[in-house]
Amino acid sequence: MSFLTRSFEKLKAGLRKTREILFMDVRDVFRIGRRVDQAMLDELEERLIGADVGVETTDRVIAKVREVWADRELKGKDPEELLAFVKASVIEELDMRSGSIALAAKPPTVILVCGVNGSGKTTSIAKLAHHFHNVLGKKVILAAADTFRAAAVEQLTIWSERVGVSIVKQPSGADPASVAHDGAKAAVARGADVLIVDTAGRLHTQTNLMRELEKIKRVIGNVVPGAPHEVLLVLDATNGQNAIQQAKLFGQAVAVSGIFLSKIDGTAKGGAVLAIMRSLSIPVKFVGLGEGVEDVEPFDPKAFIDALFDPGE
Repeated sequence: MSFLTRSFEKLKAGLRKTREILFMDVRDVFRIGRRVDQAMLDELEERLIGADVGVETTDRVIAKVREVWADRELKGKDPEELLAFVKASVIEELDMRSGSIALAAKPPTVILVCGVNGSGKTTSIAKLAHHFHNVLGKKVILAAADTFRAAAVEQLTIWSERVGVSIVKQPSGADPASVAHDGAKAAVARGADVLIVDTAGRLHTQTNLMRELEKIKRVIGNVVPGAPHEVLLVLDATNGQNAIQQAKLFGQAVAVSGIFLSKIDGTAKGGAVLAIMRSLSIPVKFVGLGEGVEDVEPFDPKAFIDALFDPGE
């Protein structure tokens, strides 16, 4: 099995719960002999909204189906063609910008990771470290700048050991910007390819956290010109549409350049990816597809839609 095939199957497995909401039985929804009437459109609308695709996106997709397929009786290959039409309509609603990480012209590439407590931020950082170090062969350093939560530094240290990467840290309660500064200096001195900086995950409504993020950005930029090159916001896919508000509030304090959507395997709300991308105009760059450190995939919008709408097991 090729790498691309394995990646697609992993993505497809992670989206199983969402796919079951969308099309538990495509042959029944778009069965031969059925007319594309209001009843069918209502059922399609219910499934799209149930998967948290979002009302606006759903309305536009339904309108396109109604315009082209209204009152047609499905015959022959029509069911497959209608499904393909729905997929194409959803893809048209997506921000199709590349989900690849913006690498620095000269290493190290600095990635600042933020997100509220409980979003899966620490595990997502471990997955990123694994992806860059064990998959891409890059030299990675972690900076444990979430110094306010007692267990955060310890947890990240354990993950660094499991993944096999270095970590820069200070005692709990230390100045986060100081840790980020030390991490940037270490990345330069040790010739690291990638520096991933963890940040505090207190509630996004706390203005002091937002000021802290701005300070971290400034001190990193003083050591590595142009850094951070990426600011990834970890959003919990199980929060569905509520994740959009988190992203908007974080974006008021720090320029978020990409989304890491975690826990997508544990939710039937995977369609929220579509709503997030359309509402925020921020590309989703990675998705977390399981509990293992290797359960992460760079986000490919087309592959995501293909996996989401694939009725097979």
